[in-house]
Amino acid sequence: MMPTTTPHEQEMRKELRRWQKQMQRGPSLPGRLAKRLQDRVNNWIPEKVHKAFTVAIKQMTRAVLYGAKFMTPEPQPVQDLVLTETKVLERIRYYKTTAATEGALTGAGGILLGLADFPLFLGIKMKMLFDIAALYGFDVKDYKERLFLLYVFQATFSSQELRNKTYPLLANWDQYSKELPMDIDTFDWRRFQQEYRDYIDIAKLLQLMPGIGAVVGAYANHRLTDKLGRSAMNAYRMRLLKV
Repeated sequence: MMPTTTPHEQEMRKELRRWQKQMQRGPSLPGRLAKRLQDRVNNWIPEKVHKAFTVAIKQMTRAVLYGAKFMTPEPQPVQDLVLTETKVLERIRYYKTTAATEGALTGAGGILLGLADFPLFLGIKMKMLFDIAALYGFDVKDYKERLFLLYVFQATFSSQELRNKTYPLLANWDQYSKELPMDIDTFDWRRFQQEYRDYIDIAKLLQLMPGIGAVVGAYANHRLTDKLGRSAMNAYRMRLLKV
């Protein structure tokens, strides 16, 4: 790729470096305390409940992954990274609005609709990741590219401890992917669902509360979708720029 010269490209590299530092920093004291408390809560939850959650999220995510790939545009070769990122940001804005609307509607509908938000919101986020991958020129029909997206998802919605372990896989994906078996079941689904649930459960519990559920649902979904979209952008910048 040509050396960066434009203000956009310089800012892009600065943002990428900030994200890389975030991915690699040590766990903070509040983060460690929160994680310790959440682990204690998880230990109180019966094993059969953990297994049920794991199976549900695994099947739900598999359905999203295998279904979304048939609705994803063909990969577009990147010739102008500035133009590509303009399109990516447009898609992120679209999905933020969609997610916020969905969160507001389910949040206003009480507990039953609030619970329905989980699979709906997961589907929105996964579809956004597929669109972003295609815009950066990567073919999500390739199982390894879909697994890359799961690791992006995991790095975004996890404890700093797991983030530290996931980042090296993303940073060295070309090498790491050569060693992957062609089986999505090798992914650690239990860790995936537990970290994701722990990361967002406070916002989602508030979303179930009468009176504030709609506002919380819209805000939380908008913010979390933006966070995931930005993570995906930086993960693909890292692959394209080789930094």
